[in-house]
Amino acid sequence: MAISTAETAAASGSARPMRADARRNYERLLSEARTAFAEHGTDASLEEIARRSGVGIGTLYRHFPNRHAMMSAVFQEALAALLERSRELTGAEHPCGALVEWLRALITHAGEYRGLARALMSASHDESSALSSCSMPLREAGERLLVRAQKSGSVRADVSIGDLMQLTNAIALAAEQDPDDAQLADRLLALTLRGLKADRSA
Repeated sequence: MAISTAETAAASGSARPMRADARRNYERLLSEARTAFAEHGTDASLEEIARRSGVGIGTLYRHFPNRHAMMSAVFQEALAALLERSRELTGAEHPCGALVEWLRALITHAGEYRGLARALMSASHDESSALSSCSMPLREAGERLLVRAQKSGSVRADVSIGDLMQLTNAIALAAEQDPDDAQLADRLLALTLRGLKADRSA
């Protein structure tokens, strides 16, 4: 699901349409940021991103006041895809299975770039972070899937979406620290799911 320049500009805090030259700089910065994050993780040098974009560091900071603002803009397309998938899953026949698929998608997203899971965990406690503009829609989408699974009786009533999102970030972070174990994330998610299931014998 594609995101327009105007939408991604809004994510970086721009309040009005950009001039053509500013828009070109913005798009170049986003493109180079995606490449740098993929190559070096989310701690990639902002100065290097600016240099590769052919602009000064001051121009970068005019578009993206801080690293989290740039990360938020970079991840808007992935965010849109995750939100669209959550909408599709709200009509799934098996609510618990839909929730599991959603959690797995979150883990995949958080593990896409080295350092992203840690940043998302940090931003969850900081509403002033630009990354909160990503986490809040995801929380709301996940909440709908969680409540549906709880109403079906397949997930414990005391489970919160905040806890689940922290768990998915922690699983992604653990998998990042052990890249040679390709199955680690799935095993940790399976262990997590055992604790989520409602006790039907009660």
